[in-house]
This record gives sequence, structure tokens and C-alpha cells, in this order.
Amino acid sequence: MAKIHPTAYVDPSSEIEEGVEIGPNVYIGPKVFIGKGTIIKPYSYIEKNTKIGENNIIGPSAVIGTDPQHLGYKGEETFVEIGNGNIIREFVTIHRGTPYDDGITRIGNHCLLMAYVHIAHDCKVGDHVVMANAATLGGHVRVGDRVVMGGFSAVHQFCRIGAYAFVSAMTGIDKDVPPYVKVFGVPGKIQGINLVGLRRAGFTKEDIRKISQAVGFFLDAPVTIKEVVQELREIFNEDPVVNELVKFLENPSRQGIMRRKPFEGEEAF
Repeated sequence: MAKIHPTAYVDPSSEIEEGVEIGPNVYIGPKVFIGKGTIIKPYSYIEKNTKIGENNIIGPSAVIGTDPQHLGYKGEETFVEIGNGNIIREFVTIHRGTPYDDGITRIGNHCLLMAYVHIAHDCKVGDHVVMANAATLGGHVRVGDRVVMGGFSAVHQFCRIGAYAFVSAMTGIDKDVPPYVKVFGVPGKIQGINLVGLRRAGFTKEDIRKISQAVGFFLDAPVTIKEVVQELREIFNEDPVVNELVKFLENPSRQGIMRRKPFEGEEAF
């Protein structure tokens, strides 16, 4: 049985699985699904069309599933999906998608979203992502697995952040951040590979050597990104670790990819 405080409101169209705890003055709107073992702390507000997986902790005064902050949104049916094992701290805001994307804002599994984090419409956040206090994602941002974002960092709409990247506190991101790198400043600038994060994630010394070589070539070689991709494929022969970087470089967003030097046909970051 779910444990629902008598002051909480749960819309009849919502589905609450066994073992869920819903605290005082929580609002659960229509068409919400909450999976087993999830805890929702006092004053949280889950508006509608939101699916929350198992064993999440959502608490106090979090706001999830509200309308996207988009002038073109006209009340279309859009959604939020949240995986399992996440910690979503106080005053976090997560908005539904828009019809200008796939209509879904999605959070993966085992993420930590600290107080005041904002995730805008249509964002896709991977697994084991850490976003420190007040870190902010504009609309349509893509964040890879095991990314760490420092407090008050902000990402421009449509940008991508590759897996295992580290974004320092107070950093402003206006272009795609490749996998494995660390970024500091406003605007953000790549400062090398995320060595601490790679070690913590269990990458071997050989993996880190290959990542360092591949990222260094991408950053500093006097060739275009298309040529970088060709060279990396030839040098590393589809190595799966380097391929994470290659695939990222092959699919830039409209913002372009952050790099140290501009070359013909490419803008500086």
C-alpha cells in the first residue's frame, strides 16, 4: 500500500504503486504515474503527464511536469519521464516537452539534482548525472551519462554535453561540449580532459591515454572536424572509448562544437 498524507491531493486518474510515500501538502495532478518505493516530500507539485520510476526521492517543494516556458506552446499533450533511483532535491523544476521536439523531457537513472536545478522543456539527461545547486539547462539540451555540472552553471538551448564531461561552477556553455573534457569560464573553454572523473568512473590507464591523445588531436590539430573524425577512425580503428568522441563529433547541434582553434569553415567558440 502507498502511504499518502491526508493533506496531500492525488488526482483520480493518476497511478500510485505500492511502497510510495507522499508527504503533507503534496499535489499530484492528472495522468501521473509514480513507481514503487518513491518518496515525495512535503509541498512538492507534480502537475500532469509525468511518469516517475522506482525508488526516487523527490523533495520538498520540487515542481515537476508543469507547462514548458515556451511562447509557442498552446496546451498540447506533452510529457516528463523520470527513471529510477534519482535524488531530486528541494525547489528543482522540470518542465514538460513541446511539440517542437518529441514532446518529452526525460531524466535517466541514478541522477543527483541538487537544490534549485532547472531542467527546461525537451531536455534529455542521461544516467548518473550530477547537477549541483542552481545548475540550469535551456530547452532541448542533451546531457550524456556521468556528466557533472557545478553550481550556477548554465547551458544554452540545443547544446549537447558529452558523456563523462565536467562543467565547472559558474560556467556558461554556448556550444556542444565533447565527451571526456573539463570546461571552465564564461563563455566556457575546454581546459583538458576530465582526468579525475575518468579515474573515478573506472577507466584504465590505457583508456585514459587514448582519450587524452584523441581529445588533444581534436582540440589542436590544424584540420576541420570532418578531417579529425577521419583521422581518429584511422588511428584508433573503431576503438569503443574513442568512438564515443567520434560519434559526438559527427552529429553537432546547431550551436556547433566547442574547440580551441577555428579553422576554415568553422567558427571559434
